[in-house]
Amino acid sequence: MSKPFYEDGLRFECTRCSNCCRHEPGYVFLSESDLQRLAKGLGMTQEDFVKRFCRVVEVGSARMLSLVEKPNYDCVFWDNGCTVYKDRPLQCRSYPFWDANVATTESWEQLSGVCPGANRGKLHTKNEIDRWLDARHQDPPIVL
Repeated sequence: MSKPFYEDGLRFECTRCSNCCRHEPGYVFLSESDLQRLAKGLGMTQEDFVKRFCRVVEVGSARMLSLVEKPNYDCVFWDNGCTVYKDRPLQCRSYPFWDANVATTESWEQLSGVCPGANRGKLHTKNEIDRWLDARHQDPPIVL
């Protein structure tokens, strides 16, 4: 098996630009542990959390649970910053180290065109990146 292109690590430092949280339609898929943590952090039952903050989206033949967005496409928890930061979903915590972003050099370079934090700041090792990828595989999004 060939080594990943990020064998020597990748640089990333969040610039707090909020591009990944605002302005564009998208999905924030929740895992079971995300749902539990967010509901508990807000003092709600999981059922009430889902009714208030979630939607079901179809991705191919799967139906998945995602956070709702505001009409302007901001995340429902965005208000001059993340209002659930300490309990934010794994998808948010692991950004930008997602399978699609680290699949190839080209995919990482494409990301750097929209994320000003890519290719700058702290060097994240291959082991760190692999831990984020593994965490997402171990705690997958809810499929309904």
